[in-house]
Amino acid sequence: MTVKKILISQSKTSNQAPYNALREKFGVTIDFQPFFVIEPLSSREFRAQRLNILDYTAIVFSARNTIDAFFAMCDDLRVKVPETMKYFCTTEAVAVYLQKHIVYRKRKIFFGNGTAQSVVDQIGTKHKGEKFLITTSSSGNNEAITKLFDQAGLDYTAAVFVKPVSQDIRSIDLHSYDMIVFYNPSDIRSLEENFPDFQQGDIKFVTYGKQIVGAMAEAGFPIEVQAPTPEAPSVARALELYLEKNQ
Repeated sequence: MTVKKILISQSKTSNQAPYNALREKFGVTIDFQPFFVIEPLSSREFRAQRLNILDYTAIVFSARNTIDAFFAMCDDLRVKVPETMKYFCTTEAVAVYLQKHIVYRKRKIFFGNGTAQSVVDQIGTKHKGEKFLITTSSSGNNEAITKLFDQAGLDYTAAVFVKPVSQDIRSIDLHSYDMIVFYNPSDIRSLEENFPDFQQGDIKFVTYGKQIVGAMAEAGFPIEVQAPTPEAPSVARALELYLEKNQ
């Protein structure tokens, strides 16, 4: 079956060049529609975790939305974060984003290269005595970082600050698309919430990332194209290779 229409379950990216190239080369229509959004927990939801932010001396961030949610929660709970608090971030971009909320001082802010191991390396022996609060999403798989923290003998708690909320996508005719790209298990949850009787039919599913693969298997959805791979490090490249073979 020739692929003519592709739906990508995310907001439209700022860099449309790779997708414009696909449109021109193969004559396909590519639409963007997020299936869910990330929202901060309410103070009531956060309190249910029964932890006190001021019991911790270091915060671990892996995303900008958890930074916003953390400081918003502090405001809601009237918690004044001490200047002595240390911040460990997975990347420099995440660390720099802290400037939105605090005065950026490098002696208190540390960042890795994007991996959980790099965060633990930044902690090393110098900061091993800190009490860490790892900020997470309710939909995230935190085993990668918590396992490393356990192995390093670090004192930590993983706390949820954000959650995925399904978007109303019932107005979309999914079966008008030949191919749909999924990134996150929350995409599948939103699909099933919006279309309880959904049948895949002839739609081909593309996935990006490891987490989504298990959710697809659980839902009984076969995957036509899986990325990233060495040959296809991006969704755009994965689509290009598929269309070259099948158009």
